Amino acid sequence: MSTPPLPIAPDLLRAVRESCLEAGAIASDLFRPGAKTAARTWSKSGGSPVTEADIGVDTFLRIRLSVLLPEAAWLSEETVDDALRLSRRFVWVVDPIDGTRAYMSGSPDWAVCVALLDEGEPVLGVVHAPASAATYTTLRGGGAQKNGAAIATSRLGSLGTARIAGPKPMLDALSRIEPFEPVDKIPSLALRLARIADGSIDAGLISADARDWDLAAADLILREAGGRMSGGAGETVVYNRATPVHGVLVASGEDLSEPLLSAMQRLRDTQSQRL
Repeated sequence: MSTPPLPIAPDLLRAVRESCLEAGAIASDLFRPGAKTAARTWSKSGGSPVTEADIGVDTFLRIRLSVLLPEAAWLSEETVDDALRLSRRFVWVVDPIDGTRAYMSGSPDWAVCVALLDEGEPVLGVVHAPASAATYTTLRGGGAQKNGAAIATSRLGSLGTARIAGPKPMLDALSRIEPFEPVDKIPSLALRLARIADGSIDAGLISADARDWDLAAADLILREAGGRMSGGAGETVVYNRATPVHGVLVASGEDLSEPLLSAMQRLRDTQSQRL
């Protein structure tokens, strides 16, 4: 039996977008372009930073999104995980500020990210970057938009002139296998994917340990723009698992996917030979 469609999908996307715009305004109140944030900051148990803006946005979105779709469970970077989500059809996946370190230092490369999963698959995504004046939106099957205009990935099919963003150690290692044009790291993983989606860059590398909330919204935006994100060996990205953590990932426009995965395989082969 087929799954019933997402309830009032276009209206829901509009409401989620508006919620993200309001959430971005909350975060922007304490953001200082080019300077240290005015927000109080501290470290979480694992050592990663958090600010009062992260918590404020998380609280705001949980209240707002729970009203929009009360039956949906919740998964967020700033909320204690609840295993109830594993048994629910719908799950909100939220990163209140993706790129917290960028936000704290005054860099514009941070974003409010919201995805809705339906049986583990992203079906709605919003990535809102207030300091970059960019709002990316999508519904599954409806294409991807930036500030209301349709976007698409580049059609580049070879690595030689590809603009690739990612952590410097990963870029350095890959450059020893295949030449390309490295791009400065984009601290927000969601924006790294969104900028592949809109053609600003051609591909991106993501180191191991990214979480569902870093990826789900932007993954759908990338797919709907004609791109693809996968594990480093081409495996499908799976969401809403008991432990929502991912290994090495690569992302690009569809035409560049196979050349990029081939280069990653050659890199793995080279590294294994050195062991």
